[in-house]
Amino acid sequence: MGTEVIGRNIAALRKEKGVTQEQLAKYVGISPQAVSKWENGGVPDTELLTKIADYFGTSIDALFGRDVSNYSTIEQALVKRMMELPRELRFEEAMEFCWMMQQALFGMKPIGSMSDYRNSYDKAYQRYASVRDDAGYTLMGVGNQMSYFFLAPETEDKDAALLEDIDYVSLFKDLSDKAVFDALVLLNKREQNKAFTPNLLVKRLDITFEKAQEVINVIKKYGMIRTITIEMDDSTQEVYSFLAEPSFCAMLIFAREMISQPNSYCFFSNGRTRPYLK
Repeated sequence: MGTEVIGRNIAALRKEKGVTQEQLAKYVGISPQAVSKWENGGVPDTELLTKIADYFGTSIDALFGRDVSNYSTIEQALVKRMMELPRELRFEEAMEFCWMMQQALFGMKPIGSMSDYRNSYDKAYQRYASVRDDAGYTLMGVGNQMSYFFLAPETEDKDAALLEDIDYVSLFKDLSDKAVFDALVLLNKREQNKAFTPNLLVKRLDITFEKAQEVINVIKKYGMIRTITIEMDDSTQEVYSFLAEPSFCAMLIFAREMISQPNSYCFFSNGRTRPYLK
């Protein structure tokens, strides 16, 4: 497929919708000369493809002239679109899909991309979205501080799923120890699998060696620290490796919402009548 195909398709879409090169350029954030270059055989930078497709209400497949009519489901079309993107852009694209799903669950027509929405208000403020009804609920952060999407379809046996044989009290008791919490934050900020000794915690957290060893043993219970034995100068020494667990950061996201209640929503509906834990 020649590189001129995408340029022809952009020109055709632009003319079909009565859009000038200047208008498209302003939306995408480039110069009108760059749009002209595309339409004369150039190719947009990869990171711009999503914005161009969103602007024209089409897909990246369509921009490249690929026939999507043989996709039997919308899920297959979405997978195709994701797979065409470089890996570093896939999470950003996935959040755009979540943004569209949030609006659809809310019951409204899409109002544009999430990135455009975020750029439309003061970046110092976090925005949220949530739809809550008896079929399930969503929690979404759409602000510049943190983006996330959580969807929980309703399940009938909440006790079995969430409450049986889970010792939450011990976990929260461990996390209430400031040294344990601070150590988890510190270790999550370091490079993956970078070895350390208790002295790291002693120096960085200003605790005793004995307390540092206690903290390590607590975190070990949750499978996030492993012991490595190395030989040095005809003797052995134990060092530790931290196995980062994203559920800790996910917990911080929702704990933050409990501590500092969201009060700035772009979409919110609450028609739920069922208890959340029944």
